[in-house]
Amino acid sequence: MSEFAELKINGQSYNLPLVTGTENEVGINIGKLRAETGAITVDPGYKNTGSTSSAITYLDGENGVLRYRGYSIEEVAEKADFLEVTYLLIYGELPTQEQYDNFVADIKKHTLIHEDVRKILEGFPSNAHPMGVLSSLVCSMTAFYPESLDPNRSSDEVDLSIVRILAKLPTMAAWAYKNEQGHPVNYPDNTLSYTENFLKMMFAVPAEDYKVDPVIAKALNKLLILHADHEQNCSASTVRIVGSSHASLYASISAGINALWGPLHGGANQAVIEMLENIRKDGGDVAKYMAKAKDKDDPFRLMGFGHRVYKNFDPRARIIKKAADDVLTALGVNDPVLEIAKGLEQIALEDEYFVARKLYPNVDFYSGIIYRALGIPTEMFTVMFAMGRLPGWIAQWKEMRENHEPIGRPRQIYTGYNERSFVAMGDR
Repeated sequence: MSEFAELKINGQSYNLPLVTGTENEVGINIGKLRAETGAITVDPGYKNTGSTSSAITYLDGENGVLRYRGYSIEEVAEKADFLEVTYLLIYGELPTQEQYDNFVADIKKHTLIHEDVRKILEGFPSNAHPMGVLSSLVCSMTAFYPESLDPNRSSDEVDLSIVRILAKLPTMAAWAYKNEQGHPVNYPDNTLSYTENFLKMMFAVPAEDYKVDPVIAKALNKLLILHADHEQNCSASTVRIVGSSHASLYASISAGINALWGPLHGGANQAVIEMLENIRKDGGDVAKYMAKAKDKDDPFRLMGFGHRVYKNFDPRARIIKKAADDVLTALGVNDPVLEIAKGLEQIALEDEYFVARKLYPNVDFYSGIIYRALGIPTEMFTVMFAMGRLPGWIAQWKEMRENHEPIGRPRQIYTGYNERSFVAMGDR
């Protein structure tokens, strides 16, 4: 293979260097394109543009491959603990027992939140969306830890910021839920694991002896791992580009939360449940809606099937399907909406129309089912996603910072008016 790609503009040839990744992905380096040719590339949505080189996550959508730092998602989801995966993504290697124990201990030291944060929380109405609340509380950490604003902090100081947000985000997420419910907040219980502590802060009620169901804790651990990173998606790219201005970790993560909030990104599993509810309200006829999904003239869209990156199957969906089956069986959930979901799934996996188009149920389809079975309201689905994606955001921000990447500044092709004279208001 040539080490250059040849580009011709108006008869003039230019050699652009090729960049090859460790998995033999090939990119064309256009870093000097504008300086040498005066031209830029146009790529709406950056579908064909590599904004960076990264050693964190490898994704091959054509073959359904996802790896964290070289480890397959199948192995990681089966064998690892969420904080183990968190350490792997952020620091590049699986922790030793000593490193893991110290990491967990450091996080448990910082789970409490400054009481003044409660005053901020109390300023939100109970109908405020939990994602808006979470984003605001995370950004407020810049006020409580102003030293985090210094872009020249030492690696030890950066590690402290990382531990703080890993420790406090579950508390903030649970508090956002409690605010929506109009309930008093719960404080962390550091005798519990990361996922158990979160579940207790979410669901414990005063004067009741709340016990964490191990089946639920295990399912949540797996869900968080499956969402931990996903290459240069919308929210990860947002975190990197905000961080490239030397914004603090907390400001960058807050921006990532807002990007994830959109229904085309993190809100997809909420859209799945809303679709299922609408089918139930219309009588629950699964076959009718699958026929509507096949009709190109019908405005109905089947949510939670297929994926814009995975052209074959989503490897996370296979893992999470089993987790969904285990949870529903263990909890004995009797929910007509979940029965509709099973009906849609069965048709999609067997019907030639869906099989030929590879419209398999994806991770959003199954995660929505699990969250509903666990009693988590739909407004909290994206918050759960944010808690899982936090390690990936941190890893992306840290990598960008350590690589001394330049500030993100996309170009554009201007399509507005040419120069014209200003006309005074009385003459318009």
